[in-house]
Amino acid sequence: MLRIEDTDVARSTQDSVDQIIAAMNWLGLSYDEGPIYQMQRLHRYQAVVEQLIAEGTAYRCYATPEDLEAMREAQRARGEKTLYDRRWRPEPGKTLPAPPEGVKPVIRFANPVDGDVTWDDLVKGPITINNREIDDLIIVRQDGVPTYNFAVVVDDWDMRISHVFRGDEHVNNTPWQINIFKALEAPLPSFGHLPIILGDDGLKLSKRRGAVSVMDYAANGYLPEGMLNYLARLGWSHGDDELFSAEQMVSWFDGGHLSKSPAQWDPAKLDWVNGHYVKHIDEARLADLVVAQLARRGIAVGVDEVQPKVGLFKDRCATVAALADWLVMYFTPANPSADDLAAHVTDAVRPALKVLAERLAALTDWNKAAMQQALKETLSISGLKMPQLAVPVRVLVCGRAQTPPLDAVLEHFDKKKVLERLQVA
Repeated sequence: MLRIEDTDVARSTQDSVDQIIAAMNWLGLSYDEGPIYQMQRLHRYQAVVEQLIAEGTAYRCYATPEDLEAMREAQRARGEKTLYDRRWRPEPGKTLPAPPEGVKPVIRFANPVDGDVTWDDLVKGPITINNREIDDLIIVRQDGVPTYNFAVVVDDWDMRISHVFRGDEHVNNTPWQINIFKALEAPLPSFGHLPIILGDDGLKLSKRRGAVSVMDYAANGYLPEGMLNYLARLGWSHGDDELFSAEQMVSWFDGGHLSKSPAQWDPAKLDWVNGHYVKHIDEARLADLVVAQLARRGIAVGVDEVQPKVGLFKDRCATVAALADWLVMYFTPANPSADDLAAHVTDAVRPALKVLAERLAALTDWNKAAMQQALKETLSISGLKMPQLAVPVRVLVCGRAQTPPLDAVLEHFDKKKVLERLQVA
């Protein structure tokens, strides 16, 4: 079930929702129900709030922001923890003032004042927090919109959620939620709080510290199965297995083997995992993805032009974008660097390049075997070693000094294009 928790109106936008759904679709994380939007369930939250007020477990609070700040200042001055002082909470024998005119109330949950909240966390083990450490939570704002901690309890109750896995920054929210569940006499789900993910600098990942959108990884040539595989291993393990399919992930995951320590984002490990899938996915699909990558660079080519070439380069690539980087040379001018030209295309090798061009021009079959023979004849005539000839050819034809075996690379070029690029020498 996909639930969109959008009651924080300032932060929840349609664009952010669209990104969530696009990312889940890309990753293949399908859902059976939803999306369900909390802002479309306001009538349900209101009904539950009225129930809590009627039962005495919630109440209206008319304290203004100025009242609350003065209260906190006084508490700080006394060296106390800043907690709401329950001034508007109805209690036996307590007389409340008349509600002030023009002040819209918030609704607060009447949290138990004594006792402990204890749960057996699925990741961290037993956790106990005393009720004196938490105050009366606002569950409905002045504008009538419920807060996160209240809305998720009602949703989890209505939607029969059995397990809640979330980041450990939510540990402090859990006592409130458990107390609300109990006030509603609703069944408690099991809670598990997962450690945060650290960046490669050892600090918490954030948008300011290198974290990027899931769809940016898609745009940069990562495969959904590679990303899922890598993400699953951040904080979870299945023996020594590093590579596994989504089906295996579903089969193996039972809520156990979750790490209590923060995982560290490792771009090199992600590339290694993704490279495995680049090497092993169907080449027709791989070609489609390369075509899309080339289109992003303004290069319009067909799958039939790309597919014969992907097998030659895919073992060298961690991403589809890297594979597209290799194939660009077939569809754009070579543009070798001045340094490569000066270092490799020298007067000593130019005669051999002319001989090779003549041998290649004479070929009736444009294939690896014929090219290998042309290269051997050129080496025999020039007295050069293969690296002395192959590197200059790569620089002129491919625009780079390093490639897979030269005959296999040249085979995928148009014959006329190879001869034109060799003439530059």
